[in-house]
Amino acid sequence: MAFRLAVAADLVDVRSCVNAAYSRHLPRIDSTPAPMSADYASLIDRGHVHLLEEQGALIGVLVAFEHVDDFFVENVAVRPERQGEGHGRALLDHAATLARRAGRERMRLYTNVAMTENLAMYPALGWQETHRVREDGFGRVYFEKMVT
Repeated sequence: MAFRLAVAADLVDVRSCVNAAYSRHLPRIDSTPAPMSADYASLIDRGHVHLLEEQGALIGVLVAFEHVDDFFVENVAVRPERQGEGHGRALLDHAATLARRAGRERMRLYTNVAMTENLAMYPALGWQETHRVREDGFGRVYFEKMVT
């Protein structure tokens, strides 16, 4: 498996992966999850989209970037047929590598309060909940993790 930055030619595959990954949450969320409507063309252009591939096939998408005083993980998406194989963890580990390279000591992310699997998964991976808010029409739970 290999990580690489997404390029413009990856746009359709990125959207397909994200939509497939998040579609299972649609029945529990009042509106379309934010990652399903993100401007991936712009995110790719800014160098924020990283791909996890195996033999040229897209497995997962990471959207992450330097923020004011931390490294922000905006989206982690794994194709449904590849979920449960540790690829989400690999994407988050890659985010930690990127954060260290950027000299950031802390990573942050949020998940939708209705994505209960994530509320259990992130603490199991060493993330600590910091707060819950209602923003942009979504109930969000924020987490942070120190990068060592």
